Amino acid sequence: MQDYKQQFKNKKITIMGLGILGRGLGYTKFLAECGAELTVTDLKSEEQLVTSIKELKKFTSASKDLAEIKFVLGEHRLEDFKDRDMVIKAAGVPLDSIYIKEAQKNKIPVEMDVSLFSKCAPEVTIIGVTGTRGKSMVTALIYEILKQNEKFLKNPSTTLRTKKPSVFLGGNVRGIATLPLLKKVKVGDILVCELDSWQLQGFGDAKTSPHISVFTSFMPDHMNYYGSTSLTTSKKAMKKYFNDKANIFKYQKKNDILIIRPDVKKLIPKNIKSKLITVNTKDVNKYNFTVPGKFQKENLACAVEVAKQFDIPDSKINQVIKNFKGLEGRLQYVKTINGVKIYNDNNATTPEATIAGIEALFVNFPKDGLLSPKTVFGGQKIVLICGGADKKLPLDDFVKTVNKYCKAVIMIPGTGTDRLVSSGKVLVTSKKVKNLNEAIKTALSLASRGDIILFSPAFASFGQFNNEYERGDLFMKIIKNSK
Repeated sequence: MQDYKQQFKNKKITIMGLGILGRGLGYTKFLAECGAELTVTDLKSEEQLVTSIKELKKFTSASKDLAEIKFVLGEHRLEDFKDRDMVIKAAGVPLDSIYIKEAQKNKIPVEMDVSLFSKCAPEVTIIGVTGTRGKSMVTALIYEILKQNEKFLKNPSTTLRTKKPSVFLGGNVRGIATLPLLKKVKVGDILVCELDSWQLQGFGDAKTSPHISVFTSFMPDHMNYYGSTSLTTSKKAMKKYFNDKANIFKYQKKNDILIIRPDVKKLIPKNIKSKLITVNTKDVNKYNFTVPGKFQKENLACAVEVAKQFDIPDSKINQVIKNFKGLEGRLQYVKTINGVKIYNDNNATTPEATIAGIEALFVNFPKDGLLSPKTVFGGQKIVLICGGADKKLPLDDFVKTVNKYCKAVIMIPGTGTDRLVSSGKVLVTSKKVKNLNEAIKTALSLASRGDIILFSPAFASFGQFNNEYERGDLFMKIIKNSK
């Protein structure tokens, strides 16, 4: 392994986008520890970033060996993208930013957290998971199966072998920065990382792909980011979106592996160099898997296929699966209030994702927080809480699903909510409210014993919240305090 400190010592680095999720804070601290000369610039104000700024100021003043970090907040300046050794940008910063173009004009490398890690640690096996839906679930399953079975792992032919590999988690995971893992990893270790389309831009720039890649699904999302200005999804925007996603396999080598769900197969070029594996849900029927949703078995199949590459005994795989209860914010059972079961599907930020959640709950009757695939309940029993910022995605199928399966719809503010209301196509009882707290109170008043309250926004969190995690945290707090 390379001496990671020497790669960053005395380097002049601009951090573009500190953020409030913890990842930017994590790799900024790490680079300061390495002795880098840092300028942190963010469009958010010091007040908005108060927690992160306070932590960094405390951190740099705690040791004489650490240089002070320069902060440029509430704006970006072209001068901070000149005469630098490196720019590290947050995932959501668009590549056509004038500041990124300024760095490129000055031949300054523009890096991202995960792809920079991969450059610095080529001896680590990287398992990357992407997809419009399902990537978080698959990432979590892979990590848990591998982490709980480290002593059984046998590295695949894609990587350098080691007798005792350790498993780490990184990528698009809340609060986890990947670059600082350079302090912990050794030759032959394994990194499991969730990768969104923005993070995969970094892999494209680096002309590298994970050793083992998983591509779960592909459907419209982030169309506003990719240039779609109409209310229908443009082919041009979808092509840009796919091109970023495709970096997960584009630079794979002969001995690398690409694992896909069946509906992705038609999108994969025939001339890829890596080994292509299309999963089959029949292969996982033997496992004790209780997470609801018709696509979840395909997600499970993807995770199991990865585990097979490391020769983990089947009984050990099943033991992890049996105890896996799903992820926070993804069709998560929270509690029952007066006979009404409440589910948190906060991370459903597209109409398609909310449709999947509604259908999963409708087809399967909830029992003790879990879903039994053997029973079906009839009638419209779902009170849906949705709404938020518009991503310029089609709403027709979403409206049809709501009208078919939902008893009522409660909508929190946002540009997406405004478009939904103005369409006039929601035929069931609907009400637009001022905030999430009022939405929950209204939903509880409309729900009867045996009903379900499903919080599944279908839209982004921007406007009312700093990010989707803040929105989900607030929902959980309100529900846990509700009676």
